[in-house]
Amino acid sequence: MYELKFDPDLCLACDSNACLVKCQHMDIDQETARTEILKLCDGESSFVLQDCVTCYACEEYCPNGNHPFYLIVQKQEEFNLLPLPDPLVKSGIQVGIPFRGEPEIQEITGTALNMGVFSQLASRVEGRLFENLTIMSGDSRKMFHYFCQLMYLHYGKTSVINERLDKIIQTIAAHKVKEVVHFHDECFGTYTSYAPAFGIEVPFKSIHLFEYLYNKLLELRDDIKPLGYKVAYQRPCSSRLSPDKHPFVAKIFDLIGVEAADREYVDENAMCCGATILGQKKEGSRKYCAEIQKKNIDDMKKAGAQICVFNCPACMQTLGMPVSKQGIMPLFLSDLCRLAIGENAA
Repeated sequence: MYELKFDPDLCLACDSNACLVKCQHMDIDQETARTEILKLCDGESSFVLQDCVTCYACEEYCPNGNHPFYLIVQKQEEFNLLPLPDPLVKSGIQVGIPFRGEPEIQEITGTALNMGVFSQLASRVEGRLFENLTIMSGDSRKMFHYFCQLMYLHYGKTSVINERLDKIIQTIAAHKVKEVVHFHDECFGTYTSYAPAFGIEVPFKSIHLFEYLYNKLLELRDDIKPLGYKVAYQRPCSSRLSPDKHPFVAKIFDLIGVEAADREYVDENAMCCGATILGQKKEGSRKYCAEIQKKNIDDMKKAGAQICVFNCPACMQTLGMPVSKQGIMPLFLSDLCRLAIGENAA
């Protein structure tokens, strides 16, 4: 079994305890934050395990890169304090089983685009921005062969991820691909953050979708017609695992001629979409989810956003319709980029 590379001494020496102090969902002062994180370091339980909404943000807040969120999830499982009700955990784990039958393996020359479990969104990756990529996906029976499994962090189940991830990596590597662009932040975070944190070897280079889009847009710069919209970006939980890639959003906005809506819940202060909170077993979770979503939408409206762009399909599914009802058009960022070069989005 893989072990988390976590250094308790870094928590002991930390003078900010920002991982918990900055949490948007728990009101924790620095003294309490220090006490509780050190409890977890010592193998003890903490109220943090029950109150965590699994938004990933503490991974970004930690100034030492010490993986506090992975520690919290690991301890949730160890103490059987899972965020979701047991029936939902059991059914969810069954749904995501990746190896029902053998995948079809063909050698891929050049760069691949990993769609993960989102093969139904293949129409989002058409046109000149994606023309030189080989799509890595499966049909309805085999799509889970490329499912990164990181979703189970929301279930408090690192054991499921660690049990399945190595074979998924082997499946991707079997295509003999050297570079893989990942459609979803969650997949990118799996191979560049989670896997290294648990000592899981990844034999291919991962490229974040936004970095890829930015570089392709630079190649097509002469074809870009500034769009002129005011745009809000709904940052997903999983982008907290790759905060160094987040600045590409602003770079893309500049290239395609849109104005970033001046939101309160943006960048490090981004508020999650609430999707994972909805099903949690804590009392009042449904009401709290509605509050989170209202904060996000009111924030977009106040900032005068005309479009809200997403990268996470779960965020789009959760907030797309409510945003649309408020007169704000929901789009994937890749679709907005296609519009900028004169292509119709799917």
